[in-house]
Amino acid sequence: MQEGNLQAPTRHAIDWKNPDFWNEDSLNKELERVYDICHGCRRCVSLCNSFPTLFDLIDESKTMEVDGVDKKDYIKVVDQCYLCDVCYMTKCPYTPPHEWNVDFPHLMLRAKAVKYKKGEVHAAEKFLASTDVHGKFAGIPIVVQTANAVNKTKFARKQMETILGVDQNAWLPELATKRFRSQAKKLTPSTVPVTKGERTPGKVAIFATCYINYNEPGIGLDLLKVLTHNNIPYEIVEKESCCGMPKLELGDLDGVANHAERNLPVLARYAREGYAILSAIPSCTLMFKQEIPLLLSDNADAKLVQEAMWDPFEYLIARQKDGLLNTEFPQTLGNVSYHIPCHSRVQNVGKKTEEMLKLVPGTNVNTVERCSGHAGTYGVKKEHHKTAMKIGKPVFRAMAADVGKGAPNYISSDCQLSGHHIEQGIREGSFGDAKPELAHPITLVRKAYGLS
Repeated sequence: MQEGNLQAPTRHAIDWKNPDFWNEDSLNKELERVYDICHGCRRCVSLCNSFPTLFDLIDESKTMEVDGVDKKDYIKVVDQCYLCDVCYMTKCPYTPPHEWNVDFPHLMLRAKAVKYKKGEVHAAEKFLASTDVHGKFAGIPIVVQTANAVNKTKFARKQMETILGVDQNAWLPELATKRFRSQAKKLTPSTVPVTKGERTPGKVAIFATCYINYNEPGIGLDLLKVLTHNNIPYEIVEKESCCGMPKLELGDLDGVANHAERNLPVLARYAREGYAILSAIPSCTLMFKQEIPLLLSDNADAKLVQEAMWDPFEYLIARQKDGLLNTEFPQTLGNVSYHIPCHSRVQNVGKKTEEMLKLVPGTNVNTVERCSGHAGTYGVKKEHHKTAMKIGKPVFRAMAADVGKGAPNYISSDCQLSGHHIEQGIREGSFGDAKPELAHPITLVRKAYGLS
């Protein structure tokens, strides 16, 4: 037996259609096995709150071993996991193909799924995870303006805390008065010829995502401007459903599969026609690159979409290496503190956003590669918000630090939710007088190109 894993981690399909997957005795046996391995290693103690929770349970037990922990308390560890995947991809020495076969995030997913199936997930949590339901109100100006105004009042936030479990101090996204998809349809797409590269397809299909469509359409519109500026023809995906990540975080695997069944046939058509499929939200990209193919391992469309799915900066840097990217940037960005979110890191594409930002002359980039603690709905829940802010504190401090020649002009993250979480952390923390502007990396590139 070798100590640690000397090979790249590999993933097994999630066998959620197997009755044993849902067997609680089998689940607890596997939780005990993996918890015991983690107890003997403890390399991941600084990543999130799952591991300190586990180690405290063990250290405070009578035996000071896993066998001293009440199995009813196993779920306390599970509830702290938000499926960032960083422990698996960057820390754990015992991931497959190591014979110990430790996949901590997907074991947590299994436990979440069993909990969900037992009816132990509250209705409020289900509502928070239904991003497509919230989005139905976006694009209706009077409703949006009223909802956004009301949600800023202390009374409304206290009510939300009581009813939905949303911490009254946590940042929440606003609804957009105009949806991305409706605005994008009014634009005239580029009619330039398709130019394939050695590494890249020459045309792009945009998977809008719930967040871009309903909350911050400007990010999506900026992506279209960047593509047009680079003579890359695009289409907005004809029809789409939620990627399923919020459902995955709850353990609602049937919900994930239902969304996938609506998305995959549509996206697979674009894949067959030679499009690169781009999504501006890392979590959505990751769902199609990893989680859906593992959940639906026998689905041919899932494999096609997986191969066609790109992170926007992964695609743009590949175009640059193909000699097909416009690298004339008339506007400098000054000092940029850039955060790599977990769901970007685990795609294993490298620091493509950083590479892109560094192409802009006169721009200093301070890259922070650590979890911000937001993690989707985790960071807004009353029971977790303070923990999320604590996890993110090293990131807040590093993002507010001087970059090369001074304080940052911009803070930026591929995950805009993390970006707002970091912005709140800097504003509330004692990190000097820095008040940088938050801007998504795609928006920064649009600014650097001098596009309005």
